[in-house]
Amino acid sequence: MKAKTKKTKKTRKKRRRKGELLAAEPVPQLSEENVPVPLEPGDPFQAYLQEISRYPLLTKEEEQRLTRAYYETRDPEIAKRIVTANLRLVVKIALDFQKFWMQNFLDLVQEGNIGLMHAVKKFNPYKGVKFSYYASFWIKAYILKFLMDNWRLVKIGTTQAQRKLFYNLSKEKERLMALGFEPVPKLISERLNVPEKEVIEMEQRMGSWDVSLDAPVREDSEDSYVDFLASGEKSVESKVARHEVSTKLHEHLEEFAKTLSEKEKKIFFERMVAEEPKTLQELGKEFGVSRERVRQIEARIKKKLKEYLKERIPDVDMYPMGMEEA
Repeated sequence: MKAKTKKTKKTRKKRRRKGELLAAEPVPQLSEENVPVPLEPGDPFQAYLQEISRYPLLTKEEEQRLTRAYYETRDPEIAKRIVTANLRLVVKIALDFQKFWMQNFLDLVQEGNIGLMHAVKKFNPYKGVKFSYYASFWIKAYILKFLMDNWRLVKIGTTQAQRKLFYNLSKEKERLMALGFEPVPKLISERLNVPEKEVIEMEQRMGSWDVSLDAPVREDSEDSYVDFLASGEKSVESKVARHEVSTKLHEHLEEFAKTLSEKEKKIFFERMVAEEPKTLQELGKEFGVSRERVRQIEARIKKKLKEYLKERIPDVDMYPMGMEEA
């Protein structure tokens, strides 16, 4: 009887602790260090923290019971209980990423919450892993993907290797500095097992934010960044040079054609330099030969042309665009 009474008291004690905050998973403290913007009356982040603090955390036994029940039944009400009990975990993880996101901090929390819901769906309670540990990976993954997709207009990391580098680069630099080493790209690349070039590129991308092309170059300047972009139009010098190259090539092609037989001339003018070239089949019918035979003649003409032009224009390979226009 006494044993039963002790057990009942223990159970009641556990129930009383149900709504308390566990020391292992504290509510993030609101301080200047870990809050993205100063808190003011009506601050949405503070309001969100107050809202989620209404949901009690789970004891170890409750977590096991609920996760197993959801795994077996897929009851959405049980899933809701698990999610709401772990919303403070999402905030705690999101705070680690706030230095990469200078806009609304709740954007990160929202993405982390999606990762949390995905973790609930995927979690297998019979594998002996604590749910919060398992969920943390999904939460980080969703936040990281959000940063990759939205941190800047030009994506900074699209492959799994780039996302891993983005996440680990700052941590590795801090670790090296703590050990007394200068975090140079070569050392970082060796420790993270990635090419040094990728470390340098990622550092450059992470080191600056997108700037509007309409923004002024300086506060006292009327010029904007867009005024200094290269024009898409070709310069006058480039147009004149292309015209000279084209004229020169046309002259040489006319001379080259004089060295060909009648059949070769027809293939050259009606297929190789024509605006609407005939097909191998059409030319084969005209000559009464197979398509393959026409292709062989065409290949022979190309070889002759290459040798002919190299003799007369030694630097012909330097301006292929001129040949295309010809």
